[in-house]
Amino acid sequence: MSEAIQILQILLISCALAFVWAPFLIRFLYKYKIVRLVDADYTEIIESRRLKQGTPIMGGLLVVITVLGLNLLFNFEGDTKVPLLVFFIASLLGGFDDLLNIFGRERPVRSVKRTIKLIRVHKDRSSRLKLLFSLPWQAYKRVFFLLGSNPGKGIQAHEKIIIQSICGMLVAWWLYFRLGWDTIWVPFGGEIKLGLLMPLFIIFLVVGLANAVNFTDGMDGLASGNLIFAYLAFLVIAIIQGDFSIAFLEATVIGALIAYLYYNIAPARFQMGDVGSLALGTLLATVALVQDRAILLFIIGGIFFLELGSTVVQGMSRRILGRRILKMAPIHHHFEILGWSEEKIVMRFWLFGIILAIFGIYLSFV
Repeated sequence: MSEAIQILQILLISCALAFVWAPFLIRFLYKYKIVRLVDADYTEIIESRRLKQGTPIMGGLLVVITVLGLNLLFNFEGDTKVPLLVFFIASLLGGFDDLLNIFGRERPVRSVKRTIKLIRVHKDRSSRLKLLFSLPWQAYKRVFFLLGSNPGKGIQAHEKIIIQSICGMLVAWWLYFRLGWDTIWVPFGGEIKLGLLMPLFIIFLVVGLANAVNFTDGMDGLASGNLIFAYLAFLVIAIIQGDFSIAFLEATVIGALIAYLYYNIAPARFQMGDVGSLALGTLLATVALVQDRAILLFIIGGIFFLELGSTVVQGMSRRILGRRILKMAPIHHHFEILGWSEEKIVMRFWLFGIILAIFGIYLSFV
């Protein structure tokens, strides 16, 4: 009980610190015009998207800096070093992407077909060889185009996946190669031995959840609310398991997220941005793996995987079959186009997030 009280105190301290410096962050973001620009693809269909123009992004820095500061000072030990490292790397990736989307330039795109044509017509042999060797890279980018990725000013999806995979590899190196973990826990007292597939499973989970949270961050309070429920579920599990260091880490995340949510409820004073969504998704997957409850992510984080799945299926259907399954992806925009208010969508997604979190805690100990 005393440890649970200490964890609650840590949560409250994290929340208080985030509340204290949030106004300074908001002023900083407004001052340097780190704000959301109009997205024509959205505003042509959903008029309410125009209201979000000029809202600061990178509000996720509130959570990232608070969590890193508290844990580097008071909780930087064996079980938290790798989670904090990948959290930091993912936040850098997201931060650069946010800044490039605001201040960067449109990047030229060259298709596989265009590359082949240039190889045929180019007279310079060395240039033809360079183009030839670039074909696998162009084909790799084409896969993400088929999944719904669109070129823009920021870091492209195929580039993000590489950095996210490195984060996954770091977690896999730690858990599989360093600690020798090759099984995953399943509900009702069982285990599945993955063996050599364990690193691939870890990478898939880290990359998948990072992007799933990123896709969910499309409405005020949607991602942050469901992240609170998910981290709270794993915090309860960590306390029952007796894992104080991971519980400390999760408590700091929840506390900072509560303060963030206060300013993110519609109409939002700022939005999370990739700096927050990619970092928090990466960290959530990592702590679930460390707690040996990774399989519960598909339940506790069910809302995030629903958003990810709807985006992937929509992209493939549109590019391959030439038709849309949903009005718009991710699925929360589908409901918005159907006429649901933003508040109605967020509240209902929160409700399902709470139910899934409670169910996940139950499954963890049956």
